[in-house]
Amino acid sequence: MGDETPQSTDRAARRRLAELIGGYQASAAIGALARLGVADALAQGPRSVADVARAVGAGEDALARLLAATLDLGLFAFDDEGRCALSDVGALLCSDAPGSMRRFAVVSTEQWRWAAYGHLDHALRSGEPGFVAAHGCRLWDYLAGHPEAAASFAESMDRVGAARDRAVAASVDMSAVGRVVDVGGGRGGLVIALLTANPQLRGVVFDLPAVAEDARERLRSAGLAGRCDVVAGDFRDAVVPDGDVYLLSWILHDWDDAGAVRVLRNCREAMVPGARLLVVEMVVPEPDQTGAEAFQRLVRQADLEMLAVVGGRERTKVEYER
Repeated sequence: MGDETPQSTDRAARRRLAELIGGYQASAAIGALARLGVADALAQGPRSVADVARAVGAGEDALARLLAATLDLGLFAFDDEGRCALSDVGALLCSDAPGSMRRFAVVSTEQWRWAAYGHLDHALRSGEPGFVAAHGCRLWDYLAGHPEAAASFAESMDRVGAARDRAVAASVDMSAVGRVVDVGGGRGGLVIALLTANPQLRGVVFDLPAVAEDARERLRSAGLAGRCDVVAGDFRDAVVPDGDVYLLSWILHDWDDAGAVRVLRNCREAMVPGARLLVVEMVVPEPDQTGAEAFQRLVRQADLEMLAVVGGRERTKVEYER
């Protein structure tokens, strides 16, 4: 037997629960550091807190307290001269770092997003996302009326989706396809990857009017405007017809089963005989699937986001097939 007593076990449990309850503080701190650009200020090497504070427009005392409070997170460390330096993890908050997570940190801690988690109990009781209780509307309607939030959200999705888009373009054979329609294609990242990999291919980006002009600009910048149309519309109502391949990339998980079936039905009605539908999603691993522990955690976190903010769900392979 060990030296633990019921009292010491209780104290340890209380400390652990207190740490978990205070987890929001870590998220808030990371979001604030990302907004200020503290990692960018340290990108060239260690600096004093005073130097960093001047560079980012923060109060020296307040910044020193925040850095001290977050040392255990492993984003920064202090050298023997008292200068602050980035860790490998903290370097991912730099704007130009490969795989930068700065924008993700900012969007994840926006007030409009946090408010949804404050109403998570509403989601448990009602079945609709906490976002509705917080804002009186669904996420997509909110973004349509708040351009700054929409732009920040879209940029974050672009960064997160870039590797996914390259992987899809590398793994899907489009050599015999004439026209691909990306339903809910956002700012066109996936279509750009596909058109770049397949010179014969023409594309359509179909999404809400709020993002259509951004897609046109990105296609122009990529030199692909002549091979791709951008059509504004709502896939909840109808989808552009006559495509050879239809794409739903990270779309179905945004909707409950009824909403997902509605989107799928609209795609089916637009498709000509012989057309294909490609669905790109994270798939919840089966409980007995080996080597998937880290991915299981990622998917569970994503599913919580669906529950609190978006109103959809992550699904298993069987659920998608059904």
